[in-house]
This record gives sequence, C-alpha cells and structure tokens, in this order.
Amino acid sequence: MSEHTRPAGPTAGPTAGPTTGPTTGPTAGPTAGPTTGPTTGPTTGPAAWWRAFRRMPDSVRVSTYVVAGLVLSLVVAGLFALALARRPLPQTGGELEVPGVAGTVTVLRDGAGVPQVYADSVTDLAIAQGYVTAQERFFQMDVRRRSASGTLAELVGGGALPGDRVARTLGFRVVAQQEVALLSPDTRAFLEAYADGVNAYLAQQEPSELAVEYTLLDLDGADSAPEDWTAVDSLTWLKAYGWDLGGGAADEVERVLVADAVGSQRAEQLWPAYSHQTVTPVVTGGAVVDGRFEPGATEGGTRNPQRVGFGPRRVRAVGAAGRALDALPEGVGRGPGVGSNAVVVGAEASATGAPLLAVDPHLAAQVPGPFMQVGLHCRDVGPECPWDVAGFSLPGVPGVVQGHNAEVAWGMAAAGLDTTDLVVERIRDGRVLTDRRTRPVRTRTETIDVAGAGSELLTVRTTRHGPILSDIDPAAREAGEAAPAARGADLDEELAIAVQWAGSTPAPTLDALVDLALAEDVATARQALSSWAVPAVDVVLADREGTVGVQVAGAVPVRKSGRDTTEPTAGWRAENEWTGRTLAYGALPFTTQPADGVAVAANQAPVGTDYPFHLGTTWDPGSRASRLRDLVVSEPQDVGSLQEAQRDSLSPLAPVLVPALLAVGLDDGYADDGQRLLEDWDLTQPAAGSGAAAAAYLNATWRELLALTFHDELPAQVWPDGGPRWVEVVAGLLDSPQDPWWDDVTTDRVEDRDDVLRRAMLEARDELTRRQAREAEQWTWGHVHRLFLTSPGLVGDGVALDLARRVVEPDAWEVGGGPGAVDATGWDASRGFEVTTTPAMRMVLSLEDWDDSRWVSLTGVSGHPTSSHYTDQTDLLVAGGTLPFLFSPEAVADAADSELTLRPAP
Repeated sequence: MSEHTRPAGPTAGPTAGPTTGPTTGPTAGPTAGPTTGPTTGPTTGPAAWWRAFRRMPDSVRVSTYVVAGLVLSLVVAGLFALALARRPLPQTGGELEVPGVAGTVTVLRDGAGVPQVYADSVTDLAIAQGYVTAQERFFQMDVRRRSASGTLAELVGGGALPGDRVARTLGFRVVAQQEVALLSPDTRAFLEAYADGVNAYLAQQEPSELAVEYTLLDLDGADSAPEDWTAVDSLTWLKAYGWDLGGGAADEVERVLVADAVGSQRAEQLWPAYSHQTVTPVVTGGAVVDGRFEPGATEGGTRNPQRVGFGPRRVRAVGAAGRALDALPEGVGRGPGVGSNAVVVGAEASATGAPLLAVDPHLAAQVPGPFMQVGLHCRDVGPECPWDVAGFSLPGVPGVVQGHNAEVAWGMAAAGLDTTDLVVERIRDGRVLTDRRTRPVRTRTETIDVAGAGSELLTVRTTRHGPILSDIDPAAREAGEAAPAARGADLDEELAIAVQWAGSTPAPTLDALVDLALAEDVATARQALSSWAVPAVDVVLADREGTVGVQVAGAVPVRKSGRDTTEPTAGWRAENEWTGRTLAYGALPFTTQPADGVAVAANQAPVGTDYPFHLGTTWDPGSRASRLRDLVVSEPQDVGSLQEAQRDSLSPLAPVLVPALLAVGLDDGYADDGQRLLEDWDLTQPAAGSGAAAAAYLNATWRELLALTFHDELPAQVWPDGGPRWVEVVAGLLDSPQDPWWDDVTTDRVEDRDDVLRRAMLEARDELTRRQAREAEQWTWGHVHRLFLTSPGLVGDGVALDLARRVVEPDAWEVGGGPGAVDATGWDASRGFEVTTTPAMRMVLSLEDWDDSRWVSLTGVSGHPTSSHYTDQTDLLVAGGTLPFLFSPEAVADAADSELTLRPAP
C-alpha cells in the first residue's frame, strides 16, 4: 500500500483509565480498618473492571477471550505482514560491498529518492546502475523480461499463458539473442556490466528481500527465485518496448472487421483522410537530397498492394488474430491514447536566451511507472570515462532514454510509421506458396512452464514474412474461402495469418542509446540515432551551442508497391513483398531550422505530402499537435510556461460537439441542467473546480453518443474507444443529419442526428445523476475520470494474486484532461471513464542552466509499496507539480538526502 493511502495510526492513547489512582477506598490509616469487609475497593479502573468481568457468565467470558485472541492475532499478523512488506526496502546509506566494482562508487539520493551515481570508470558506472535499479525495481524488471520472453506463467500461473504464447510466437527473445553480436564492443561491455550489477544485488538477497510480490506469490506455490539477469534480458525487453509503440497490425484487423460489418464504402467514413493542410508536420519543408528510391521498390510508384477477398470465415480468422495480439501483456501500453508530446524551442523563441526542450510520453497507467529517474556521472569526464548524463531510464535497460548530458538534450515521441503488416499465407503439406513456387514453413517447439500446472508445448511456425498467428488461436486456422487470386486452389490448402514486423530483423538499437548519451552536439546526436530501429520515433534535439532540431529515426521497410497496407495482403503475390531493405537513414526527415524556431512532435504526420517515400498514413489527427504548437509559439517560452502548456486540458471534442449540443431543444429543468453548463464553459477539463461539471457532462454525452451511433452495427471487438480519430469521424457526421450511421438498425423507426444527440444528452444526465448528484453544478470530471495504477505482471486468478494486487495497487486519483488534449489522460469509451493511458513522466529542460530544469514521474522511484517513494510523484503529477531536475555536482550534493558508497568486494 502506498503512503498516500496508508491508514493513519492512533493519535492518542486510551481515553479512560487510572490516570490519577483510585477515587474511592480506605480514607484512614491502619487503625481504622475497612468498614465494609474485603469486597470494598476501587469502583473504577482495571481492578474493578477485572472483578466485574470475573462475575460475568462463562459464555460471555469465553466469547471475550475468543474475540480478544482474534484481535491480537490480526494485530500480530498485520505487524508481521508489514515487516515482510518492508523487508525489501533497499539500503540507501552507509557502505556496501559489490562484486565487480573496481573503485569507490557514490550514490546520492535526493528527497524524492532519485539516485545520482558517481564513479571513476564506465564499467563501475554500469554496474552501479544495474545494482541501484535492481534495489528499487527488480520485480518490475523480472516481469518485463518474463512478459517479453513468454515465461511469465512460470511465476504467476495459467493467467499469463495467453500472453506467453504470443510472446513466444513473435519471438522477441529469439531476435534479441541475435542482436547481442551486432552491438559495438563498448555498448556490449556496458550492457554486460549492467547485468553484473543486477546479479550482484540478486546474489545478496533472498527472494523475499527483493520484492513483496515474491513473498505473496509463494502462497500459490510459485518458484519465485529469479534467474540471473543477462544482456539478452535487456534486449528482449527493449524489443517488446518497440512492439508496444510501433505497429499497424491492430488497425488492419479493425479495418477488416468494420468493412465486413458495414461494407467498404461506409467503413471508409471511420478513417477520415489525414489533413496535411491544417496540421503542421513534425518536420516542415525540406526534400530528399541524397536519398533515392530503392531498386524495384515502386515500379513507377503506381501499383497498389493486392488486397485479399474477405469471406466470413477469413474475417473470423482476422478477428482471432487480433484477439491473439491483444493477449500480449502491455509493457508500456498499446493502441489509442499511447503517444507523446515532445517540443524543442530555439533561442529565438525562448525567454531564457537559450534552447528549451520538453517531453511527456503517454503510456499505460501502471505501477511502478515505466520510467525511473537516474543520473550517471563520471567524476572526471574524459576519453576514458565520458559519461555525464541524467534523465529517465527504462528499468532493465542500461543508460537513459530521455534526458540530457552536459551538452545535448533529447526527447522522443512515437512516430507512428508503418512498420507492420498482416499477411495471409496459403500453406499445404508444410510448404507456403510464393509467387510461382513453394517454400518450407520453418517450425520450432517451445515449452512453456506454468506455476502449479506443469507445462505445455507450443509449436511456432514461421514463413518468410514472419510468425504465424494461426497457432495461437485455433479459430485463426479457419482462414476461410480462397481469395479471388486463389480460386480453384485445392480445398486441403490452409490459409494462415502471419505478422511481418520491422523489429523482427536484428538491429543494434541499444548502440543508439549509448551513443546518444555521449553526443557532443545535435550533429553527433543525429549520427547516434542512425542505429535506432524500433520503435520508430521523432526525436527532438537541442545543444548548448544553440542548435535545435528534430530527427525521425527507425527502420522503415521498403515495399515493392511503394504504398502502405491498411488491410492484410496476399502473401503469395510478388507485388506485396518487402524488398528486404529499410529506408536509408539519410533519407529520413529531419530539420535543424524549424519554423518559428519551434518543433513539435505529437504523433502527427512527420513530414508533408511532397516527401517521396512511404512512411505511413495512420497518424494522430493532429489536434493535440496544433494546440501545443499554438501555445508554444504564442509568446517567448520559459520553463514555467512549457510546464503550463503540458498541463493544458482544452478538449478537442468540445469545439466540435458543443455547438451541436446547444442547438438541441430540451425540456427546462432536469433535462437541460447539463446542457446549460456548456453555455459559458471555457472548454477545459479540470478534475474539479470551475469547468469540471461541464467537462463531466460533455464526456458522458460523448460516450452515450458513440454507443447510440455505432454499437448497433459494429462488432464489440471494434466499438469506438472515443479517441481523436472518432472526433474526426463524428465531426463529419454532424454535417449529415440523415447519414445512415445515425439510425439505430435495431428499432422500427429511422433516427436522425438530432434524435441521437437528444437521447445521448438525456442518458448522460441520468448517468451522472446516478453516479454523483442530482444537482448538475455538483458534478466533477475527476469523480468519474479516475487514475487506477495496475501491476501488469499480476494477471490471472488466485488468492495470492488477488492479495498481491491489493497490496501493490494503490487507491485511485481523480484527474482531469482527456484523449486528444495536451494533458492526455486517455479513457476508452467502450469500457468506462477510467484512465487507460496517462503522462508517464514530464520533463522540461533549460539549456541555459541545467539546474533550472524540472521533472516528475508517473510513480515514485521505488517499486516497493511500503516505500515513501512508491507513489509520491503520482501525487505531485496529478496536482500539476514537478521536482527540481538537478545536474551540476554542487546542486546534486546540496540536495542529497542520503549517500550510499559501493566498494569492491574482497
């Protein structure tokens, strides 16, 4: 349980008792003697109570003994449980001996527990980062490697099996094993030293000393003793991180299911064309100078990928493939709501006279949060020990993923590039059909151990395109009738669905993180990013010399068609193939002269329509990017104004929907109470206070509107989540009052737009009345829009798992914001108002003075529920606050709350 939910202890002792001694009894000396015999004595106090208790009936006394015993047992059990929960808290002061460390390492922690590590060698620095991260977050690290490797069921039981099957099939660990050899010698040495530091900590602790979760999972008989950490573990998790933030497969599934339900023409309405004219891209202007089309990639650039005919059985197969992919545990989040805001401001647009950089990624609402703050410093920075960096790390991966060194700052936003395809394969007798011949399907067998339930065998089949999802969900084997190109094929032919992903090709992405940490300026930072593969990212950059810019980085597959694939393609057609190459890094968009001195990367299109290569089409519609850009270019910026911009909760839905809602006629009184809230609303979405009631009403109406408009015709698997794309969809429908989407096909009458708007408003009024109050002015958005932090590894049922969730998952916070807002607290309209994605951290960097920078994380540094640093930063983040992000040795030392010295083991 986190400190913010911990019950307060007693504030005073008993209110009655013998504080002054007896008030009655003998009043004379021994010569007088008692006047009433030996029964006379104190009538109050413990002695009197005890005499009265002894005169009670036996049944009462026995019952009292039992109750007292139970209470005492509960107290003892509670104290014992608290002691077990506090047992994993790390030592943060004094000295520790750490095998592998060659010199003295100092770890300073500030009042928020953020570790700043100082060492004399790169090896000692890496060992110390591994050691300190394991102190605070090892259970999270273990869950991450298990989820990515497909071994989580070994720890938590059968509830993790579906995800393990998908992870094994996608083969994150198989690819990671191949990537180790591709790393530079320096990166590999750093990675191995990090693992040594983790293992040094593991060797000194029992499982119950690593995390309370291990103790609780032991109740179900799990073997909780963790294996040693390896370099492959770090790379496997980094690979799964790339899968979470990359993609396209889920969108292809959704398009197929929607088209099957309502036809291709009406389905197109649900994917509005991207507005390049109204949304400023990440990189403005420019052209490909030294890049070129890959040979054979486009054939004139006019041929589209051939689509597959989708009969009923094949549609069921695609749906099954989508469900299989959904079973994979979310490392940092997937799907709508996952994204980032990243901004860089040049000196000409900065009130400080130097660049500023701000970033806040929006990821799954989890505890511990996805990032951990850390500083890694060589005491004497030079060629032999060049590290001097601080920022946010991914626990389990060495280095810093977002932050700065002494000269350069960087922040990342998901670029949303098209790096994944679903492919329909034709298979017979273990061979897959290509354009004119067949090739063998590769097969491997995986053994998945399950805590308390033995093990199961999983056969993974792979074609030249990628792993086959058919083997995860048997329903996917029913691939349906043959596509038009395959008519007349043998009926024994199997149609299967494979996943082709750029991340399945081994690449040295970790080299990029290490080289970025050592960059000397924006130019060398851009060079460092040339090794980055997945996920594709927009990286904003700034250096102390005043250069600012943004670079798109990632492995972008070159397709022979030259176009994207928004639906699964026919794997047997040559024109659908990838060429085996990725777009040359030098051809990826970048700028060091952004328009107005400001670059904004908020998941919108990375470049304009004149760019000659295909990067994708499914960008964020851009309302968040446009709003953020408007805020930043409106006046010269400083650290405070960028922080304020990050907290902006203006609703992108409100300008679209509010005018339509105000035009609807409702009865005076109860019916129009909510509508009247919208009349003078400023369109912001705070958790409480002015505007919170209107925000609650608008969002409740939005949820009802989506259900009334789309649930009657779309399968539940693709019901609207209410994200920014759906705002664009409804904006178009509002201009067509008689559009068929407004009609409820389950009724006898034909509904139009105003019918749906009226009913949505009335049902929203009833919903908020049930949930909060009859008086509309008393509603608040935060009352229903709550942030629950869940532990992603604790999946499944069982006493131990339920108890573990109760211990480690804190009570909810009431928050503002919403999907599409700059303060992007996403919620899924098909499920409820609870937050599904949230700012995972916020960082604003001042290159004029690093010590003037600010940061805050979704949760605290610690992964231990009894630590004071478990959710202390959640409280701060929800309140809109931040912490000082100190960097200079003097400032770090002055703010130090504890000092831990790591010394070589004898």
